[in-house]
Amino acid sequence: MRFVHQAHRSKAGWVALAICSAGACARTAATTASSIGPTPAGTMMSVAKPDPDPRVGLRAGLFDAAQATWNLRVVSTTQPSEKFKGSTNSDLAFLSNYVIQGNYNGYQIWDISNPSHPTLKEAKYCPASQSDVSVYKNLLFVSAEGSSGRIDCGDEGVKDPVSTARIRGIRIFDISDISNPKNIANVQTCRGSHTHTVLVDPKDPENVYVYVSGSSSVRSAAELPGCVSDDPDKNPNSARFRIEVIKVPLAHPEQAAIVSSPRIFNDLAEVKRHGAASADIAEIAAARARGDFVATIFGQEMVLPSFITKTLLDSVVAHRGGTGAPTKADSATLREALPAMVAKMVGPEEHHGPTQCHDITVYPAIGWAGGACEGYGFLLDIRDPAHPVRVAAVSDSNFSYWHSATFNNDGTKLLFSDEWGGGGQPKCRASDPKEWGADAIFSVVGTQLKFQGYYKMPAPQTAQENCVAHNGSLIPIPGRDVMVQAWYQGGISVFDFTDAAHPKEIAFFDRGPVDSTRMASGGSWSVYWYNGVMVSSEISRGLDIFELSPSGLLSQNEIDAAKSVHLDYLNTQGQPKFVWPASFSLSRAYVDQLERSGGLSASRIAAVRQSLANAEKSSGSQRSGTLSQLASQLDGDANGSSDAAKVRTLAASVRDLASK
Repeated sequence: MRFVHQAHRSKAGWVALAICSAGACARTAATTASSIGPTPAGTMMSVAKPDPDPRVGLRAGLFDAAQATWNLRVVSTTQPSEKFKGSTNSDLAFLSNYVIQGNYNGYQIWDISNPSHPTLKEAKYCPASQSDVSVYKNLLFVSAEGSSGRIDCGDEGVKDPVSTARIRGIRIFDISDISNPKNIANVQTCRGSHTHTVLVDPKDPENVYVYVSGSSSVRSAAELPGCVSDDPDKNPNSARFRIEVIKVPLAHPEQAAIVSSPRIFNDLAEVKRHGAASADIAEIAAARARGDFVATIFGQEMVLPSFITKTLLDSVVAHRGGTGAPTKADSATLREALPAMVAKMVGPEEHHGPTQCHDITVYPAIGWAGGACEGYGFLLDIRDPAHPVRVAAVSDSNFSYWHSATFNNDGTKLLFSDEWGGGGQPKCRASDPKEWGADAIFSVVGTQLKFQGYYKMPAPQTAQENCVAHNGSLIPIPGRDVMVQAWYQGGISVFDFTDAAHPKEIAFFDRGPVDSTRMASGGSWSVYWYNGVMVSSEISRGLDIFELSPSGLLSQNEIDAAKSVHLDYLNTQGQPKFVWPASFSLSRAYVDQLERSGGLSASRIAAVRQSLANAEKSSGSQRSGTLSQLASQLDGDANGSSDAAKVRTLAASVRDLASK
């Protein structure tokens, strides 16, 4: 998330809150849709979506909103622990049976051995924004960017403009005893860490690397020596237009330090962005007519919420030594001061290319990384982990803010999300263009990125729901590119982008607005597949866990094959390569896909299924003989199939089964 929803003890926090402008619509009707249940093997179920879409018109509520599901089921919903209620839940990392959930008040560690009943293992109170988390072995990495985070994890903030108590960078915890994390190192950076990425280099088992993306202003050199905010053409030591690379020796993580600051943004021009949406233009005009305050932040006009302007006006009154309600003169003073206040907090508006990435997703198995970098999407060569090199950069006028990146499993596609509005605004309204606040899917051809298509969660949301594309991950459905993605108060959407030009939604979950009368922060910050379930970090409502249900768009065999993939840990920004063990569910998944595509005739599909059933009931040489014979037959089938590649993949999976 680019902008936070709370001040978090920082006076500069009002800028983030200014993004959360409220609208005037509300949904009242409450409907739900049940997941489609299992059917007999080989029966293809309906592929039609519920009509009308049950996500439209859901009853509002914080913990009791109406829900809608399609082709998945809710396994559990768990509220935050006491010290974390009312504070923004952020990103997730996974280790063994634990999910680590970041929060602006620190992080919570949940035991999800039983996904139906997650239990709290540890709630580490250690405030900072955003507290994005990553894990590797016994180490936990936590981002800190705002000016109020303290090294000692205190909650009193940091009042002095220059202070040794402030943390802006990466906290490192030893979680050998996961119920008693110990802070063993803090690596300070000039712009803090909005997000970070842990890179485990297969060629370097003694170290891990952390790519740090900091999007805040450059801190004072008096606080951290060497920090310079000038443009690089004026000062080559500038902390802008670069990322930081931290090297962490696994034997001595307390010695973690910045080893390079690659300038991967050089020579990129300012990109053309789309203007405001029609609904935003109307809202800004109405706000001006009411006398509300409007600020221009990152080149976009935004209405300041009333509770923010009240705080600012009270400050104006106090500054002149007055008391009581603000006067017209106080309002005039604030309007005149707003541009300078914004410029001081976020920097003056400049016309150049990106100065920082929001997210970098590394895929060590293929040597590439995808960088979502403000106005561009990058393809990076990470074979030398300390010195990533930009090999391609793409822009798109339909994109407002390139936010995150996801490869498909074979690395031939790269999907970028666009966090239009910063995550605190309603950008899924019926009138909003489907290409804005969406995903853009590219094919990776050599070192080039070639655009293929867009995907946006299709259910319109209200003006009281912050909604836009956010964090998600691949689901290991063999032979297909399937992703689950968070859309804040748009819920979660599961979609297939195997055909990159025509991505298709195949499952969803949504619930009503947090509040039907005003903009209130909530929704899924991130949702990731991990060892058979999909885990969502819900900004205001806690931790949600889901499970896929079979349908005409996704068979039980495909789901079972996905569940056969087991990970020991997961940082989604450190993308793993999925490998499926040989199993009958894997082979049957490919058979289901061939039935769906018409790649084999109905009679041949039935015969293959019968052969697999016969083999599964047998054992020893009889099983291997049946499977070997089937694999040879499938090799012949491929020659006349319209889906020859899938038939050959099926034959290979059967042959692997025969050799088990």
